[in-house]
Amino acid sequence: MLDGALEQVEDPKGLVLHSDQGRQYQMSAYRNRLTARGAEVSMSRSGNCLDNAVTESFFGVLKNEFFHGQRFGSVDTFIEGLKDYIHYYNHERIKVNLDGLSPVEYRTRTLSIT
Repeated sequence: MLDGALEQVEDPKGLVLHSDQGRQYQMSAYRNRLTARGAEVSMSRSGNCLDNAVTESFFGVLKNEFFHGQRFGSVDTFIEGLKDYIHYYNHERIKVNLDGLSPVEYRTRTLSIT
């Protein structure tokens, strides 16, 4: 999954991967694959949820808006629904703290200013 994600990033320099302190994220092979591509690893410090607040917030929204109360007939149905939701979240769902823009619109505007 990590390799597939990194293949989609044109230039991973400056990319930050946020995770918790799970064993799989602490493995040197995993961390080395990231740093070899120029990505940075960001892990929550023990007992400090603020380090990972953005990621935790996203998964909370995902669970509330997409997952809770749903029944999926198959794994494929779930995956397709998840892909659709992530597209909606990134391209259509506006956020007040992003000046009423979607994440993609906000990032595009910000990149065009700099």
